[in-house]
Amino acid sequence: MKRKTMLLALAMCVAGATTSFAADPQMGTWKLNEAKSKFSAGATKNSTVVYEAAGDKVKVVVDGVDGTGQKIHSEWTGKFDGKDYAVTGDATGDMRAYKKLNDRTMTFNQKKAGKIILSGRIVVSADGKSRTVTTKGTNAQGKPASATAVYDKQ
Repeated sequence: MKRKTMLLALAMCVAGATTSFAADPQMGTWKLNEAKSKFSAGATKNSTVVYEAAGDKVKVVVDGVDGTGQKIHSEWTGKFDGKDYAVTGDATGDMRAYKKLNDRTMTFNQKKAGKIILSGRIVVSADGKSRTVTTKGTNAQGKPASATAVYDKQ
């Protein structure tokens, strides 16, 4: 009897975690809408960003171009708890932290060798069809860079 109860409880936890990720408006594939976005010279442009469940964590895959036009690809797996988790494939940073403020708003920081090099805010629209990411930081050359990037949900 105890075994059945434990298995049922485990199944409900897994189903609950999957449901909570599915209901999260941040999750899914987002494509950059360049016409609605503004970038400073030398800023990185993330053309596609994918948020997907990875067990009890979230995996974020980013593809785009850096300030010199070179293709970039990075991956991060962690929780939206404000703690640093490793990012791979990003020459400008080695750690990233996302913090959920509410259902539609998150903040994030990217660090290189313990120093914050980029910070931003992500806000999903009320209808869930777009999101706006505002960032400030330094580019790969160490110069100030900022952006307001608008993404459409795919």
